[in-house]
Amino acid sequence: MRFARPSIAGIAGGVLIALLLAGAPIARSQPEPSSSPSAVKSATTQRNAAMQQAVEKLVKTIDRYGGKVGVHVIDVTSGTVLAEHAAGTPFNPASNMKLVTAATAMWKLSPSHTYRTALYAQRKGTNIGDLVLRSYGDPSLTTKDLWALTNALTRWGIKRVKGDVLIDQSYFDANYVPPGFEQQPNEWAEFRAPVSAVALNANTVTMHVAPRRAGDSALVTFAPEGFVDLAGRVGTGASGSAQSVTLSLVPTVGRVKAQVGGSLPEDSSRMRVTKRVDDPTLYAGYALRAILVEQGIQVDGKVRAGGEKARKRLTLHQSAPLATLLRRLGKDSDNFYAEMIFKSLAGGNKRRGLTSESGAEVVRAYLAEIKANDEGIVIRNGSGLFDTNRLTARSLTTVLRATYRDPNMQAEYVAHLSVGGQDGTLRWRFRDKQTKGRIRAKTGTLASVASLSGYVMRAGDESPVAFSIMVNNVNGKVPGARVAIDNCVKALAAEVARTSRAPAR
Repeated sequence: MRFARPSIAGIAGGVLIALLLAGAPIARSQPEPSSSPSAVKSATTQRNAAMQQAVEKLVKTIDRYGGKVGVHVIDVTSGTVLAEHAAGTPFNPASNMKLVTAATAMWKLSPSHTYRTALYAQRKGTNIGDLVLRSYGDPSLTTKDLWALTNALTRWGIKRVKGDVLIDQSYFDANYVPPGFEQQPNEWAEFRAPVSAVALNANTVTMHVAPRRAGDSALVTFAPEGFVDLAGRVGTGASGSAQSVTLSLVPTVGRVKAQVGGSLPEDSSRMRVTKRVDDPTLYAGYALRAILVEQGIQVDGKVRAGGEKARKRLTLHQSAPLATLLRRLGKDSDNFYAEMIFKSLAGGNKRRGLTSESGAEVVRAYLAEIKANDEGIVIRNGSGLFDTNRLTARSLTTVLRATYRDPNMQAEYVAHLSVGGQDGTLRWRFRDKQTKGRIRAKTGTLASVASLSGYVMRAGDESPVAFSIMVNNVNGKVPGARVAIDNCVKALAAEVARTSRAPAR
């Protein structure tokens, strides 16, 4: 409602008095109390106060833990700040960095972008020469996809590869270890697998162990076949005996040696152990060669790196759309997917030798575009793993607001996040009636870091509230910090629900 200037108001007042004196009926509209300007101001003040009180309670708890916290809470539609604390201070975001990686990928590559993997060769009748496997950074490529690629060769009647199997890794640079990952060089867990342009099964191998009769050797196999050389023995113990299976991977030239030992009881179920591949240069090539042989295609040559100049494409595989792949970031907090996508960000301009730094440059450009480039921000990797990046709570809510207000990104971006009490890393959090299904957010956890950023969804078509909470320096007290964060978000959600029930204004 617009109010007239004083002089016009005086004229209007005179007209109103004249109408009253003439006995003319006046239609009176009585607004709902909550929709009057004073009531709106009062509701806003109460809402801000309640949310700020919840934030201050969180701050006091983290202070007792000896940590520090940054918080920013905004209305997505207006950008109004509803509550905050140290919102412009840089923090280690842990996996909340994936929010920025996902947003930048949608902005730069588009939600419908797919990653291509193909086989290249010169065909002569039933023979081909060198067979080249090339991929453009597909994080989702699996052994099943290699089978699909080779099936096309068998359908065309290919019987023999007279040359070598070549792996073209040139789309990415040869630095397979993302920034920050060197902080744990001896960690073989799959969560810190290296990244490469041609990456199979998230650059991991899986050992499967099946017991036999007590006293016999257990059956030990590795998937995929063709890359791991097995050494040692796993025994089968009596029923009820202890499980003591051991596995260590030793890199060799282009391959890996698996040293196994120990035993598992006769009555145990099959066990599986997944480990990262140290050097993925030829990994997919050995797997491809094994598949070709199993398909009945003879391979004369060896597996080696190369094939950058190959142009004759025989068969193509395309990944699921980027928007689908990003759910591995938001819901599962997959570090490998995050680093692969991060490194591919500059691919639209540079077709070879993409680096983590080239990905970081694109991220910084996106943050500048949406005015989220606060002082002190550091972007080095895409997953947030280890002590690597620095973001502010305000920069994260700016990302959340920008993606929600972009019609090309909103639906897919919200969909990639975990849903409180329902799926992903929030499956077991926010399960109460007030918050279940209403919190869409990304978690973050390191040894001394707990973070949570996302949306509190409003009822109907009302836009949500965006929030970012980052806690640092709480080594040994992360579980308690997480509880405090959840309590704060629950209080924010309660206030959002209360105001959402008010009549629209």
